[in-house]
Amino acid sequence: MAGIDDKVDKAYEGKSLSEIADAPVEALQGVSEVDAKHLKEAFNITTVRDLGTNKYFLWAQSIAKIAE
Repeated sequence: MAGIDDKVDKAYEGKSLSEIADAPVEALQGVSEVDAKHLKEAFNITTVRDLGTNKYFLWAQSIAKIAE
């Protein structure tokens, strides 16, 4: 995936997509430990994969795309 390094924390640059998917959500640039705590509490999201496959986020993304 081109340009993935500019979307992840420096510690995850150059990692495989599998490694990034299984990384904590804080691996994404702009997601803090506090944000991660809130995601865990609200949606039981702990990894990038959890975030990307969460049904509520997928529903919201679909609605937003259709609305375009």
